[in-house]
Amino acid sequence: MARLMVLEAMFNSSWLATNLKTVQLEAGWQQASLPCLWDDASILLQLGFLAIFLLHFVWKTGEVLCTHRKKVTGVEKHHIGIKFGLTYKVSLVCSILLLGAHIMMLPMLQNRSEAHCKSIAPVLSSEIIQVIIWATTLLALYKIHRRNFIEYPWPLRTWWVCSFLLSLGRAALDAYFIIANHGHLRLHNFASFISLLASTFLFGISIRGKTGIVLHIPNGITDPLLDGKSEKHSETKRTCLYGNATLFELFSFSWLNPLFAAGFKKPLEQDEVPDVDIRDSAQFLSYSFDESLKHVKDRDGTSIPSIYKTMFVFIRKKAAINAFFAVMSAGASYVGPYLIDDFVNFLNERKTQSIGSGYLIALGFLGAKIVETTTQRQWIFGARQLGLRLRAALTSQIYKKGLLLSSQSRQSRTSGEIMNYMSVDVQRITDFIWYMNTIWQLPVQISLAIFILHTDLGLGSLVALAATLTVMALNIPLTRLQKRYQSNIMDAKDDRMKATSEVLRNIKILKLQTWDNEYLQRLESLRRTEYNCIWKSLRLQAVTTFIFWATPTCISAVTFGACVLMGIPLTAGRVLSALATFRMLQDPIFSLPDLLSSIAQSKVSADRIASYLQEDEIDSNTVEFSPRDQTEFDVEINGGRFSWDLESRSPTLDGIQFQVRRGMKVAVCGTVGSGKSSLLSCILGEMTKLSGTVKISGKKAYVPQSAWILSGNVRENILFGNPYDRERYERAVKACALKKDFELFSAGDLTEIGERGINMSGGQKQRIQIARAVYQDADIYLLDDPFSAVDAQTGTQLFEECLMGILKLKTIIYVTHQVEFLPAADLILVMQNGRIMQAGTFEELLVQNIGFEVLVGAHSQALDAILTVESSSKSSQNEIPDDEASDNLTSSSELAYTKQDSELNLCVEKTEKESRLVQDEEREKGSIGKEVYWSYLTTVKGGALVPIIILAQSTFQVLQIASNYWMAWACPTTSGTELIAGMDFILLVYTLLAVGGSLCVLVRSTLVAVVGILTSQKLFNSMLRSVIRAPMAFFDSTPTGRILNRASTDQSVLDLEMAHRLGWCAFSVIQLLGTIAVMSQVAWEVFVIFIPVTAICIWYQQYYIPTARELARLAGIQLAPVLHHFAESLSGAATIRAFDQKDRFIDANLGLIDNHSRPWFHNATAIEWLCFRLNQLSNFVFAFALVLLVTLPGGIINPSIAGLAVTYAINLNVLQTSVIWNLCNAENKMISVERIFQYSSIPSEAPLVIEECRPPNNWPEVGMICFRNLQIRYAEHLPSVLKNITCTFPGRKRVGVVGRTGSGKSTLIQAIFRIVEPREGSIIIDGVDISKIGLHDLRSRLSIIPQDPIMFEGSVRGNLDPLNQYSDNEIWEVLDKCQLGGLVRDKEEKLDSTVVENGENWSVGQRQLICLGRALLKRSNILVLDEATASVDSATDRVMQNIIGQEFKDRTIVTIAHRIHTIIDSDLVLVLHEGRIAEFDTPVKLLEREDSFFSRVIKEYSTRSQSFNNLAKSHN
Repeated sequence: MARLMVLEAMFNSSWLATNLKTVQLEAGWQQASLPCLWDDASILLQLGFLAIFLLHFVWKTGEVLCTHRKKVTGVEKHHIGIKFGLTYKVSLVCSILLLGAHIMMLPMLQNRSEAHCKSIAPVLSSEIIQVIIWATTLLALYKIHRRNFIEYPWPLRTWWVCSFLLSLGRAALDAYFIIANHGHLRLHNFASFISLLASTFLFGISIRGKTGIVLHIPNGITDPLLDGKSEKHSETKRTCLYGNATLFELFSFSWLNPLFAAGFKKPLEQDEVPDVDIRDSAQFLSYSFDESLKHVKDRDGTSIPSIYKTMFVFIRKKAAINAFFAVMSAGASYVGPYLIDDFVNFLNERKTQSIGSGYLIALGFLGAKIVETTTQRQWIFGARQLGLRLRAALTSQIYKKGLLLSSQSRQSRTSGEIMNYMSVDVQRITDFIWYMNTIWQLPVQISLAIFILHTDLGLGSLVALAATLTVMALNIPLTRLQKRYQSNIMDAKDDRMKATSEVLRNIKILKLQTWDNEYLQRLESLRRTEYNCIWKSLRLQAVTTFIFWATPTCISAVTFGACVLMGIPLTAGRVLSALATFRMLQDPIFSLPDLLSSIAQSKVSADRIASYLQEDEIDSNTVEFSPRDQTEFDVEINGGRFSWDLESRSPTLDGIQFQVRRGMKVAVCGTVGSGKSSLLSCILGEMTKLSGTVKISGKKAYVPQSAWILSGNVRENILFGNPYDRERYERAVKACALKKDFELFSAGDLTEIGERGINMSGGQKQRIQIARAVYQDADIYLLDDPFSAVDAQTGTQLFEECLMGILKLKTIIYVTHQVEFLPAADLILVMQNGRIMQAGTFEELLVQNIGFEVLVGAHSQALDAILTVESSSKSSQNEIPDDEASDNLTSSSELAYTKQDSELNLCVEKTEKESRLVQDEEREKGSIGKEVYWSYLTTVKGGALVPIIILAQSTFQVLQIASNYWMAWACPTTSGTELIAGMDFILLVYTLLAVGGSLCVLVRSTLVAVVGILTSQKLFNSMLRSVIRAPMAFFDSTPTGRILNRASTDQSVLDLEMAHRLGWCAFSVIQLLGTIAVMSQVAWEVFVIFIPVTAICIWYQQYYIPTARELARLAGIQLAPVLHHFAESLSGAATIRAFDQKDRFIDANLGLIDNHSRPWFHNATAIEWLCFRLNQLSNFVFAFALVLLVTLPGGIINPSIAGLAVTYAINLNVLQTSVIWNLCNAENKMISVERIFQYSSIPSEAPLVIEECRPPNNWPEVGMICFRNLQIRYAEHLPSVLKNITCTFPGRKRVGVVGRTGSGKSTLIQAIFRIVEPREGSIIIDGVDISKIGLHDLRSRLSIIPQDPIMFEGSVRGNLDPLNQYSDNEIWEVLDKCQLGGLVRDKEEKLDSTVVENGENWSVGQRQLICLGRALLKRSNILVLDEATASVDSATDRVMQNIIGQEFKDRTIVTIAHRIHTIIDSDLVLVLHEGRIAEFDTPVKLLEREDSFFSRVIKEYSTRSQSFNNLAKSHN
């Protein structure tokens, strides 16, 4: 009887009250005391709520009287129609039903037989109070309608929750008394059922909280009433299905139906995915997280709030709702194991019990399963939604911090590390949200399991508890070890990603220097370190899996053994109930290691993110801003001392003092490393201020020395977030000499720029930067060497039309190495060793004659050389006949520039594709091909280990079923029945079978780990080699973020998840087949319903997969732009801050987060949509099986085996859902494999070495380069960059290549190195066609000093000689020649001195000198200089030219330069114009023709500099 009395407790979701009540029942309380106790407790609860209602009413009334509460805006002005949503209508109907039900109960209670409690007072009082409260509820609903609330008041929602619990308890009591007394259903039972149904609906509404009332305003706008609160972002392009869902749609996920309908018809596109709800939008979440930070700061009184406390405040409300659902689900799941003994007893005693009792037990099983499955889907969905919110909030915080990091903080953390915080660490923290609910479920599950075991086995339950706690205690050392492994994995991943990011960023220089193999080996070495860490973690995970699969067996064997020793009889019903409980207990035991592992991982990640978020930021008080009407100075620095490194003994800048009046032009000059760029940085507030003041007045614009170009089109880069003003835009474009470039671009200014402006020349990037600054219409312009990357003609045009033209009234501070631009400055600052050594006008500085003359003298000498050549050409103009040109040269007249062919006419239609270098990320459509699965499974040993894994799992399943079957068959059905064998023998057989199964699990888990890690490693190596060996065209058109996304996120899936996901697909199918086999043993009739239900499940899966698959793909694709935008923003943070564009970039980041959240959220919800439907179908099969077993006549089935079938059938819904869920989840995860396969088969560059075509060891000996009909284009859909180039560079000569920016000079150099392959034609060096030999054979014999000076993180030695081919003496000799020897010797670590990421602790000029050092070490017979001296001053330039002249004497030197004096002494000059040869001859012959392009350039340069030269000489 005690068991039946506890049945009531199992129907009640308030487990605390249940456990207390059960203890009282088992203490011997009389049956009659229970109902009265329930009514007394109900009265107290109801009176409490009446008091709360009264206080709430008084409070609100007083508020209205005192403050005259405002009505909704517009109500008095317009007639507003009100639309009542379904939620409000349902709440009204349910409240009326409940009021009616309780009124009906009053007359019934006059007959005491209708009441379980024979004392009429408490029963009648309870019903009367209920009537009063429900009448009050209706009044409250009326007030809600009148006052147009968007949410129900909290007292009302709380009452509905408690009413549901009271109704549930009452229904459980009724069921208990009917079963106990073999009674019949009465009228008040139907009233209780109606009350339970209505209160269940109200319970759901209380969770949702929305009234659904909507206003209809006459102008056609429909707005939800916000009760005085305004909502932002009311206008959206896409509808939000989730935000508009009804209560039923929320519980059943039916709001996704329109999306599934669209996805089933055709593959979904990003624009077809609905918006996320406002509460899930990145902007709302970012603001909410900021508020949580502020709350924690204020509460704790600290400036550095704890990230753990902040996350708790951020998620606590939603997490509490999730916890409620999780606890309900956990509680309901234990009803089944509890009822098994009753069910077996019912089958044994069928002749003495009515069939109604059996149906009630079946109803108990079914009701519990429905509650369990529904609440389970809700808490899992809530956990995913909460994870999305936390990920969006943390991602936005990391991004915002990245824009504000101080220079020192930025140097301590590389881009790769920071990217890992966003891509990996945030994901691990959000994964913990999934496991967080396990914390609430564990105590509930263990308590209920022990309670059931205590009911069945008495004191044996204490043994089970002790065994359970012992096993859980084993987790502590295992978890500590796992945490250490996880930290090691993250550190190794950081190092690998940092190196990968650097390699991808500088892949071009690696290929040019033939260092790609060396850096490939470095990446593989870093991966091996990571691999070892992952393998240790997976081995430990395999051992842990074995321990916890064996745990239920061990606990059950120990418990049953203890029962035998204590003399507790083991009947079949008790054993089956215990076994079912042990299987349920398996879940918390399994989840505990996952929980602890997740805690370990998330704590490591949270600490890493917290450390990053606490890094120093740019000090906003470094620069003081003065109103323009209060000062005449735009820039003013007094006593300034600044440093990049606070730990350095000497400041970077010292004694800085100057004032700049409004409209002044200030030039900054000095030698390499003197502090010129740092001076601009201190004005921008980028440097740490040690002392002094910096004041600026007005809006500023900044042009950095290294061009920072955003992905997007040219116009977007120039507008930079400002509205398009056609007139202002045209003026800026014209002043920056971009008109001609736009005509050449395939889509004009709408041409898309590749990552980091990779498809633009250096000059074009620089001028786009300047145009961006000009368009800003700022007051103060800071230009860092703006003329270095442009040719002389363009430089003159920029200076005259831009600086002295459109910006003539603006304040300009410009750094320059071109001395000819100094005389126009109102003030010149000469920097030396971080100090302003001289300041004054050009004339004043020449008079002082204390250092400035070094720069001027170098320039004057260069200019004199040009004027000498020019005058000599004029004097000999009539002496050299035109027909005496060398045979090796082509005359200028033959190669005169002609108009473009008609096929390249600018009138041709400019399609969108033509304008784009970077195409949308490739995305497979349709189902993932079987070849992807097959390739993955057969990667290791041809898939030979896969059958062994499946066999091991199948053997485990057979042995597990056999052990349970043995116990059910061998144990007696009642206490008095004789055993078929001794209990010791029964337990021995059971234990042997179970231990055998556990060993199979050990084999399976170990093999899965081995296959998973080996496959992952093999695919990684394949992808890495494929990417590194890809041609430059791939990197030009592929943002780094796409590659990094595969190398980090997708690779993590392969490392840690993929093998387990696929394994579980097979394991869950095997488990399901085992369950079906057991059920079919008892009642084969269940197949009548099981087969059609399975067919429906398969249909649902087929309906689900097309939509889910595309959503998963879109989510993967939309993650790359988030990472790419972050990487771009990090590299250009100084520019973003200078233009005060932080807010715009933060908003752009939030938009990209939402673009990722949309498909991710709907994909996460889609699996819940499917699982909910499969769960209900499984419940239907389970119910059918139960009814079948109850209905079949006695004697047909063995009660013990029937109990065993029910034991397995309890988990039928879990298994069936698990099969589909694992299949779908594996397919979603398989997208990562698919994406890695995509990058494992990139078309490769030409072979590095072709053994049968290797050039001689001394090749190239002469260095003659022949171009024959060369045509180059960067991609098939883009126009040709070089057209019909035919000429010969003689060996051992100096050849200068000149032309306007964008004319194809750098492309010609790339063709020599085969960075781009010719579309037509050939290049022959010393008789060898370079297309016929290996790339390493070619590139290793050539030297280049590139346009962009690149340094790698590491040491000075590593940057000069990464292949360790040269001795220290050789390296020191080269450093001395490059004028860097003294600088390096001054550093403590000498050649091992640190170089940070991108070489940012070295000036651009110093980096250029390091590049020169590399060429000097290599000493090739062909040297290419691509703007090699653009970033150094004139004096250093002259030194470099002298070094190159001496060291590369009698070698072929090809020079691209904008400084005319660097090519004026060349033996030959090649002039390119729009991709064609305009002129090619000796400088003298070209100067003889006054109409030649070269002659015009020289004339313009000499004319521009003549006044400067005269001025300089007059002061000497």
